[in-house]
Amino acid sequence: MPDERKAVFVTDQISVTPVSGKAELKAFVECAYELNAGDPNWVPPLRADMIELLTPGKNPFHEHARMQLFLARRNGKVVGRISAHIDELALEQPVEQGMGPGTGNWGLMEAADEATMAALIAAAEDWLRGQGMTRVLAPISLSVWEEPGLLTKGQDHPPMVMMGHNKADYQAWIEGQDYKLAKRLFTYDLNVAQGFPPLIDRIVKLGERNQKITVRNVDPARFDEDAEIAISILNDAWSKNWGFVPFTDTEKEYAKKKLKPLILAGTNMIAELDGEPVAFMLAWPDINRLLITMNGKLLPFNALRLLWWLRKPKRADFRVPLMGVVKKHQNTRLASQLAFMMIEYIRREAVGTYGCARAEVGWVLEDNQGMVAIADAIGSKCNREYSIYEKPLV
Repeated sequence: MPDERKAVFVTDQISVTPVSGKAELKAFVECAYELNAGDPNWVPPLRADMIELLTPGKNPFHEHARMQLFLARRNGKVVGRISAHIDELALEQPVEQGMGPGTGNWGLMEAADEATMAALIAAAEDWLRGQGMTRVLAPISLSVWEEPGLLTKGQDHPPMVMMGHNKADYQAWIEGQDYKLAKRLFTYDLNVAQGFPPLIDRIVKLGERNQKITVRNVDPARFDEDAEIAISILNDAWSKNWGFVPFTDTEKEYAKKKLKPLILAGTNMIAELDGEPVAFMLAWPDINRLLITMNGKLLPFNALRLLWWLRKPKRADFRVPLMGVVKKHQNTRLASQLAFMMIEYIRREAVGTYGCARAEVGWVLEDNQGMVAIADAIGSKCNREYSIYEKPLV
């Protein structure tokens, strides 16, 4: 490991140094606000959430990960940042699923210019080599379950809840460092007020006549139990997906705590077959419409604004971030039927109770043919693309 007080990369009057201490961690967080201040479509995350994300002991990701943060300075002024990290659970995954032995990551990158981006990437790569990594998959910030990928289409509108946003320039800057496309992730935009095509209505009605099928709401009175069901289905349903890393028990509990405020009545579903849970779908209100006005601060009154809005949001758009069908029923008519039933029930509630006009589905892997077909069938259009890149470390 390099001395934490020394620059590990210096070029063109740019020095890149490892972050050490609370003051530099704060500078790392603040860098994003400064460099994105002029972008009307960038949604400032809550500073408290960013500190929690990066702090071992608060975010259970660090229980199975190694991480080093870096800051870039020019003439003493912070002009960029990057994280380099290694997920030990990702190293255990099959190579054909994207991760695997020797694969490290970098993410949370922000840069004032191309030279700064190049210096930051070089520092991250050097750290990963020193940790024995032979390949980079990036950007991933910090986990595939958080904000994977670089936004390469859709910078003209703000992202929805828990989706990333970055400058369009970053694509050329990263590709200029010999990174090649590994995988694309799509999000789909949907006008939900008008309902779905007649074919979807017929599929839903057929499912309703099947006495073996029950589609029910996630029950707020037994939230922990239903959340456990959803995460267990997710770990099974996604286990063969590209980029998959399983949730640990600690991460399950953490996710329940963090996501509970976003679980509104009637917009999250569990499907059962003969009483056995076999599928789930979640839809979250787009809190970004409030966050974009808060500049990352909860005090003095923003926390109350957010809590009040979440009690029963009006004219709220929604995002469907996660859904899954257990492996034994995937690639069957039942899988698509359950998906259409859950999304239609969520649509009705989102429109009728919360005044929803627009929804977003994703992210979806570009080669997930089943989900792409569902997105096409309900009349949605791809509105954002995220690219994950790879590079050998030689």
